[in-house]
Amino acid sequence: MLYSKIEGSGKPLLILHGFLGMSDNWKTLGVQFATEGFEVHMLDLRNHGRSPHSEEFSYELMAQDILEYCNGHNLTNVDMIGHSMGGKTAMLFATLYPEMVDKLIIADIGPKFYPQHHQSILGGLNAVDFAKKPSRSEVEDTLSEYITDFGTRQFLMKSLFWQEPGQLAFRFNLAVFNKKMDEIGVALPATSVFEKPTLFIRGGNSNYILDSDVENIRAHFPKATVETIPNAGHWLHAENPALFHELAISFFKEI
Repeated sequence: MLYSKIEGSGKPLLILHGFLGMSDNWKTLGVQFATEGFEVHMLDLRNHGRSPHSEEFSYELMAQDILEYCNGHNLTNVDMIGHSMGGKTAMLFATLYPEMVDKLIIADIGPKFYPQHHQSILGGLNAVDFAKKPSRSEVEDTLSEYITDFGTRQFLMKSLFWQEPGQLAFRFNLAVFNKKMDEIGVALPATSVFEKPTLFIRGGNSNYILDSDVENIRAHFPKATVETIPNAGHWLHAENPALFHELAISFFKEI
């Protein structure tokens, strides 16, 4: 069973993080959604956070994990938010099990194929030698040689934990990601369609959802609307949480 953090009570709302993230990334917004009448389930997807590690990794398996989680918690008629990889997972889940989902929000990812573009991040993560028992600052120093963006480094550092006294480790399953990276970019199956309300929120400074992608989005999600958070990049929910919250609540509360 997937690990989750649950806040509030009311309508079930599942939140799925992006690649190399975890439920903690959504803690602030999750608590805010809980005050709006939602039972918020912030999940760690497989091979991330505190959820089980597996040699197998694909969107089909992650969608199956979500189904098992919903069944295990007796959840039906859920709303969902998915960011990046979590958005692809939410898309597939909604198209496979449309009877389970009421409304869907996808944050800064489309249904199209994305070529592999995490090489520098993986290079930095693989350069960390935990056998040398590095400190947190030494881990960040190593990452900074590969990853110039401070925000990205801080995001990755959130998955660092003390495995035992004096021994740090990453919570995510880097060994499997090294072998399964191509799975991250795969497209939603061509025949997958979800005909209920769907909101795509993109960052104005991000290139993950282009104007030219909207036609393909609506082929899979006929009731899709697309909103843009200006001056925000791929981590739009962290860069402008107030506007993300406003857009999400307006969409969920709309009759």
